[in-house]
Parts: sequence; C-alpha cells; structure tokens
Amino acid sequence: MHGEPREESAGARSAAARGRNPAETGIGEPRVSSAKGAAVASSEASTVIRAARTWLDGAFRPAAVLIQDGRIADVLDLRAAVAGAEVVEVPDHAVVLPGLVDSHVHVNEPGRTEWEGFASATRAAAAGGVTTIVDMPLNSLPPTTTAEALAIKKAAAAPSAFIDVGFWGGAVPENLGRLAPLHEAGVFGFKCFLSPSGVDEFGHLDTAQLNAAMEEIAALGSRIIVHAEDPALLHDSPLATGGALGPGYDAFLQSRPAESEASAIHTVIDGARRSGARAHILHLSDAHSLPAIRAAKSEGIALTVETCPHYLTIIAEEIPDGASEFKCCPPIRGSANRDLLWEGVVDGTIDAIVSDHSPSTVDLKRSGGGDFGLAWGGIAGLQVGLSAVWTEARGRGIPLERILPLFTTGPAAVAGLTGAGIIEIGAPAHLTAFGVDDPLLVEAVRLQHKNPITAYDHRHLTGRVRRTWLHGRSVYDADTAPQFRAEPRGRLLSAPVQAPA
Repeated sequence: MHGEPREESAGARSAAARGRNPAETGIGEPRVSSAKGAAVASSEASTVIRAARTWLDGAFRPAAVLIQDGRIADVLDLRAAVAGAEVVEVPDHAVVLPGLVDSHVHVNEPGRTEWEGFASATRAAAAGGVTTIVDMPLNSLPPTTTAEALAIKKAAAAPSAFIDVGFWGGAVPENLGRLAPLHEAGVFGFKCFLSPSGVDEFGHLDTAQLNAAMEEIAALGSRIIVHAEDPALLHDSPLATGGALGPGYDAFLQSRPAESEASAIHTVIDGARRSGARAHILHLSDAHSLPAIRAAKSEGIALTVETCPHYLTIIAEEIPDGASEFKCCPPIRGSANRDLLWEGVVDGTIDAIVSDHSPSTVDLKRSGGGDFGLAWGGIAGLQVGLSAVWTEARGRGIPLERILPLFTTGPAAVAGLTGAGIIEIGAPAHLTAFGVDDPLLVEAVRLQHKNPITAYDHRHLTGRVRRTWLHGRSVYDADTAPQFRAEPRGRLLSAPVQAPA
C-alpha cells in the first residue's frame, strides 16, 4: 500500500480539495526553514505553535510550527514572526510531539456500545495525545469481516469521532478466500486469532487456515496482524472452556503460559516466510520470543511486533487476588519478563507500543466477583499509555527520545499510515503538548472512556498531555473548561488500495 490514507467523513473536505499531495509537500523529506526571526507572510488563516522543545526528525529542537489549512506549512526558527497568525506559546516545561498513533483499539461500536463507543474512545484518545487510532474488527456487532459490516461501522463513527479513525478487517474461517472486498473498501489489513477470541462471532484460524489467509493477503498487497497464542498449549483456558479459575492471578497466568505465545509466534514466522506476507505480532507479552523475532527480521521476513503499556509497567507479582481489572490475554507476566521486554524496546526489536484498549462494562470486568476465569479479558488504557510508559522508562534511565518513535512512526508504519506520527512540512497538523515532569494521578472515574475501570487506577505517573491539535485545530486542552471541542471533527481513514500482485 502506497500513498496517504484516503479520508472520508460527513462534511469533510476531500484530500483533493485540500490541495497538496505528499510529493508536492515534501512528506518524507523533513526540512526546517532557514528563516531566523524574519517575518513570514501568510495569505491564509494560520496558526503558529512555538516550543523550546519540538520533536523534529528524531530530536528535540526549538521551533515554530506553522499550520495552514490543517497541514504543517513550514517549520520555522523559534522566534520567526508570521503576519496575521494566531500564536500559541507552549510553556517551557512541555514538549511538542507529533500526535500519537494507536493501531490497536477496540471501540466496540456498533453493537456493544455499553462497553465503549466512538465518541468516548476518541475523547479518551485525544486526552492521551493520540490523534489517530485504528479500530479492531471484533467486539462490535457485526464484526468487521465483510465490506457491508465495515460500512455500518463507518456510519457509526463518522458523526462521533473526535480524532482520525482507520479500520482493520477481520480474517475468520467464514470469509477466507473472500477478503478482497474488504481490502478494496479500505481496511488497513486483516486481524486473526490463533486461539479463541472470547466472542463467538469472531472465530479463530487453525494453522492451515492461517497459511491460506497469508497467501491471500500477500496477493492483495495487504498485511496480517495476529493474536498469537497456541490453543493446544492453553491449560484449562477460560476462553476455551468457559470455566472459572478463582480469584488468584497465578492460576490465570498458568492457564496461558509463555510457551503458547512462543509456539504461535513460530507458526506466524513460518507462514510469513513461505507466503511473503507482511505479518505483525500483536500485544507481545512473552519476552522470551524476542530472539525468534530478531532472527526472523534478520532473515528478511516482513515481520513487525508490538507490545503494550501494561506489559511494560505492571508485573504479575503485584496483581492482587480478585483484581480482574488486570486480566488480559496474553497475560501480564513477571518482573524478569518485563525487564527483557524493555531490552526489546531499547534495542529496536519492538516496533510499536499501543494500548490494546479493550474495555467492557464494570459488571463484565468483575464477573464472578473477581474470578480471573469469568471476568472479561481486556485493559482500558487508551488515555494514559504515554504517561505510564514514560514513568517506567524514566525510572530506568531511558530517555523520552527512545520511546517516542514507538508511539508515533512505529504504529503508523505497522498500519501503513503515511504522514501520521510526524512533524514534517505537508503532513497533517496533528500535534500534542506533553508536560514531561507533570504529575498525574490516574482516577478511573475521571478518564474519558465509557466505563470507570482500569488497571491504572490510583497510579501516580509522571507526564501529562496538556493539549492536542487535530488538523491544526485544538481538540483537547487540559487547562480549559470544557476540555473538548463542542463537536467531533475527526476524519475516517481508508487505506490506499494497491492492485493485487
């Protein structure tokens, strides 16, 4: 897939109407204007965002970002004047970042809007500095496994999105051999499970079906993203049996051992090697699979991998009995495993850090009075990911510069989102101001997602999003009331379609 994502939303101007294309605007060729405090003429309404530390081409520099018509028109010297422009002065304690990209979000609308919805999820994203999400195909009803279901989901999202939204399609046993219509409708790739998904309407693939899906997806020029757990190695898994495990976290952890991830990841690597498909490992929990992933990448296999804030910041040893808000699949593992995951972050093996925001109602999350077998598996963390990971990274002496690509260009590349996660001339003006030293006490009842339950409740974090801009307009401001714009202005994104090989 090549080129910028197509955009569509109710009342939104088309990409053509907005003017420049990537070649004309220099996307991929960042530059900083040589203007040194000189006045710059502006013939249209414009905004200048000034910050002593702006994330440009992999480093922090003082800069003034000039925004016109929703795009970055120039990157100027810090004190360059722009005639007629609105000027936003970002305080010195904050840094200006590209809008974050989260390629792993379960919005659940339509069909399960009591769990989450586009309005609440995209507000949570904006408050967390995220300006682009890619929605997962399951937990909504219908699941996004047909072009018709995608159209229904887009109709739900269009009037409600406060940020930009793209969509993954689903690869399930029932639609194998018929993925082309979803691809042509603009999904960014296809998600599959190798073990039961937890919802009956989204079945998992066996190895033969996975290989068939990879062949089909490779021919389309798309990508496959995989929930990698081997069902044969899941012991008394509640997703497989529907049974209770009790309130002890250790029983749940033992039911989903690291070996199940390792086995499934080897299956994905073997399939990608044979088919040539671009493959992505979702929510890596087992750090002992990193050597196999490194080896596959060194071999030239088109493989990427993500992990999630909860795997990098929470450890099994600290999860109390009955605290089912910490349940997710694959599970949060021990302290030594977390240390190895951080090695994968630092050495570049891990390509992206994304939320896997998978909320439900409080009742579902606490089913069985905190029974880890009966409770819904999923962590709601869309709003606090950067703060949580930065807090842990800082404590380990890891600079912000090392983790930022994993929240921006990394997930953008995973999804094929050209122009997202960057501050470059011609790119959409998606920005966020992040107070790197600001304290943040997470209170579930104050978060923007729909149901007030999260594994991060009562955590003291360092770093807070102060403001977020989408297409050059402020959509969230922590220091004003109300904090959000009165109406949503997000756009729906469709992947550019590449002709089948």
